[in-house]
Amino acid sequence: MAREIMILQRLDYPNVIILKGLATSRMQCSIYLVFDFMQSDMARIISRPEERLTEPQVKCYMHQLLSGLQHCHDRGILHRDIKGSNLLIDKHGMLKIADFGLANFYNPNRNQYLTNQVVTLWYRAPEILIGATDCGVGIDLWSAGCLLAEMFTGIPVLPGRTEVEQLHIVFRLCGTPSEEYWKKLNLSTTFRPPKSYGPNLAESCKDLPLSSLGLLCTLLTLDPAYPDEWF
Repeated sequence: MAREIMILQRLDYPNVIILKGLATSRMQCSIYLVFDFMQSDMARIISRPEERLTEPQVKCYMHQLLSGLQHCHDRGILHRDIKGSNLLIDKHGMLKIADFGLANFYNPNRNQYLTNQVVTLWYRAPEILIGATDCGVGIDLWSAGCLLAEMFTGIPVLPGRTEVEQLHIVFRLCGTPSEEYWKKLNLSTTFRPPKSYGPNLAESCKDLPLSSLGLLCTLLTLDPAYPDEWF
């Protein structure tokens, strides 16, 4: 909680939840973080069976999400758990990134060890699934890409049940990475799929608006340093 408080004190942006104060309970020896009241969250909005999000609504929410992430990343903070339930929505449609319990500081100019036991499985970037511990902003952007597709479809696009199954679903969608990918990230080839897959993202997401495919391909890239290499 101490780290979460320090991180929240660094952030001040309309699309990031603002820490209003702290409340304590002497009886329970507890500390409570105080935030603005938010009426809903993205997970509830996406799952509404009677009302699918329109293209303009998705554009509005994605702009707010990416703007909030840029603010975090510019201040050396990785959220590391971007998912629908952590994106709060107020009555005016304002999106705020919340729940920084798994967030951590990072420096893009030096290698650092960060645990890979982060991010809810369906939104976890492939490098984390494989075991990488030196991750950057790509892990948050991958999660944002998963949410972009989910906003249009109403269901998770990568619903794996285990880490191995999740990784194979990713490869079936985005294609199997080349030998250079494994060497560059210095990762074990243990999780390499038994067969090679070609990129299938454009075909799988053909029902999505054409205007969304470019951004989706950029966010759901296997190698964050080369967003166009695999598509």
